[in-house]
Amino acid sequence: MNPILLGVYRHYKGNKYEVTGFAKHSETLEDMVIYKALYGERKTWVRPLSMWENEIEVDGKTVKRFEYEG
Repeated sequence: MNPILLGVYRHYKGNKYEVTGFAKHSETLEDMVIYKALYGERKTWVRPLSMWENEIEVDGKTVKRFEYEG
């Protein structure tokens, strides 16, 4: 079971992305998130799951990098 849900997420900077799947890095076996931008050219990206889930500090507040919207 994957630790995050498929669906739409809002990045802390405001843009929306759709998580479409999961993968493993071929050499390190690190868990990766496959996601697509829901704006502009709608490019597909991958990011380590650890980065997807982490919290960051913005203007002195701790926020999630990506917030699930459904």
